[in-house]
Amino acid sequence: MELSDLYSEKILDLAANAPQPGRLAQPDASARKTSKVCGSVVEVDLVVREGVIVAYGHQVSACALGQTSAAVVAREIVGTSAAEFVALRNTVRTMLNEEGAPLPDGKWSDLRYLEPVRGYRARHASTMLVFDAVVAALEKIESAESVVAKS
Repeated sequence: MELSDLYSEKILDLAANAPQPGRLAQPDASARKTSKVCGSVVEVDLVVREGVIVAYGHQVSACALGQTSAAVVAREIVGTSAAEFVALRNTVRTMLNEEGAPLPDGKWSDLRYLEPVRGYRARHASTMLVFDAVVAALEKIESAESVVAKS
């Protein structure tokens, strides 16, 4: 398979029509992730209430694969529990690394279009950036809540 085969019409459509939520003025946490392979960068902002993501912002400077992941996340993340998002990140990582792995479903089903990335390890990092950034922000929130609870 040629590298250009990765960029299906659906991936290019999702990337081209990606929501651009911008950054949040007062997030509970922010995180930035960078791909060392291609230089793609994703910065995310989250507001979480009672374990549910209620506001999301991002700034994305990434290839079409990173933009596609970020587009689906931006479209679907609000209303998702932190635990569900961590499980989704793990599902996508498994999808990229293992033949026959379960594919994302429900509101996340467009992430299935990224399955062909499996054969291109160098593209995994940019595809995973938004997921890793959101989980890093969730971990910051969880850590802050843990500190407050112990006080």
